[in-house]
Amino acid sequence: MSEAESPTAGPPGAGDVNRTESGLPFASLYGPEALDGFDPDSRLGTPGEFPFTRGVYPTMYTGRPWTMRQYAGFGTARESNERYQQLVANGTGGLSVAFDLPTQMGHDSDAEIAHGEVGKVGVAIDSVDDMRVLFDGLPLDEVSTSMTINAPAALLLLMYQLVAEEHGVPGEKITGTIQNDVLKEYIARGTYIYPPEHSLRLTTDIFAYCRTEVPRWNTISISGYHMAEAGATPAQEIAFTLADGIEYVRAAIRAGLDVDDFAARLSFFFVSRTTILEEVAKFRAARRIWARVMRDEFGAKKAKSQMLRFHTQTAGVQLTAQQPEVNLVRVAIQGLAAVLGGTQSLHTNSYDEALALPSEKAARLALRTQQVIAYESDVTKTVDPFAGSYAVESLTDDVEAEALRLMAQVEELGGAVAAIEQGFQKGEIEKAAYQIARDIDTDQRVVVGVNRFQADDEEPYQALRVDPTIERQQAERLASLRAERDQAEVDRQLAALAEAAKGTDNVLYPMKAALKARATVGEVCNALREVWGVYVPPDAF
Repeated sequence: MSEAESPTAGPPGAGDVNRTESGLPFASLYGPEALDGFDPDSRLGTPGEFPFTRGVYPTMYTGRPWTMRQYAGFGTARESNERYQQLVANGTGGLSVAFDLPTQMGHDSDAEIAHGEVGKVGVAIDSVDDMRVLFDGLPLDEVSTSMTINAPAALLLLMYQLVAEEHGVPGEKITGTIQNDVLKEYIARGTYIYPPEHSLRLTTDIFAYCRTEVPRWNTISISGYHMAEAGATPAQEIAFTLADGIEYVRAAIRAGLDVDDFAARLSFFFVSRTTILEEVAKFRAARRIWARVMRDEFGAKKAKSQMLRFHTQTAGVQLTAQQPEVNLVRVAIQGLAAVLGGTQSLHTNSYDEALALPSEKAARLALRTQQVIAYESDVTKTVDPFAGSYAVESLTDDVEAEALRLMAQVEELGGAVAAIEQGFQKGEIEKAAYQIARDIDTDQRVVVGVNRFQADDEEPYQALRVDPTIERQQAERLASLRAERDQAEVDRQLAALAEAAKGTDNVLYPMKAALKARATVGEVCNALREVWGVYVPPDAF
């Protein structure tokens, strides 16, 4: 059907206009009655003060804007480095590194299981040699680096630290984040390696190591983004993410850490959809819930321990291959929602990501989108401009109540890990994803260019493709590395790592020594697999 022949559209979600994305009541008109009994002191507070509903910092963006990150990584370390250089030159203040699937799963590029996936969805990193190339010429004492890596997060952090030290930048000066949120892998993505109890051990070892060795590093980015991409509603996204956060805090306390010694380095990672009002409400509700959990359940005394600081990425799942230029509009709306919701850093997706790896032009336009919001709009001139809005305050209360209801269900099942093992979060998200797909198929949910306003004259798109010879190149680099290094030293350090994994010593110290001796990602992960085993989900039997 051509655009001219498309039927006249009603409002978004015309089949159910009185429900939010979370399935909550959405009034067509909000007035003073929406705030009956509303206590601004307990619900809102002052920006930068408990319960942080209005933002974690007193001035928010009125002093300086959020950190503008761009998520990038593909092919070889050299190719990704070239893209990073371009992004820094274009004004990016923070880099976000995407790794390929073999790296995410702790396999070397020449492993049989890695065949066909090397360099495809991110950059291939097999050793500290690759990490050295990845960040060649970049100012590691000035750029904040976020790495989207989970099960092998400790390895990538340690390789980054080793490279920074080679650049003359000590651990106490480097800044950034490792995602390190393996619990959500059991729920929504599947790039786990070890059983949950051992994954939590590794996470708490990272907390303890960074407290001493890399004190400015954010040790975890507890992620709802991937749950949202799998179909979670906004309320499910923050409920299951905060439940995971509670599990990590409990694990750290069991390991002997004081809550105020590590909580300030916890961060979160959320999606931002095109539904601006509910997204703003979601972010505000999440801050409020977390502040109360940290103060009331865990006794956190420092304000920074009670703050929910988060990174946002615009919703990749909402991008369409049809009429991809329309994604520019979607990303601008999503980015604006994140800013109005008080994000600390933001990645805006490129308009062509539904088709292939982003082109250089598309990546630059995505960054320019953030810059226009920051420097050409007026949303950075005042803190929390939606405060007191009848609609947003009411939605914030509704999302908070629904999230708390779901978190209570997780607690009734024994906490996040026990609920994961029973398939609760995964099952709830799958039901929500099914409903979204059904609504699109039946035209109850409008997706411009997909089920409304189609066009017959779309121009062909020239996609950026990964060179298929990269796998061979990485295999050759690995062969050279193994021939050049001191194998006896590598074996000795890997044995020390395995011994630490059997006991209670922090595994990051022997892990760093092994990586410095040029052990590979696969070899280090295999040493831990031998001791801890691998996780097999219940539904795999």
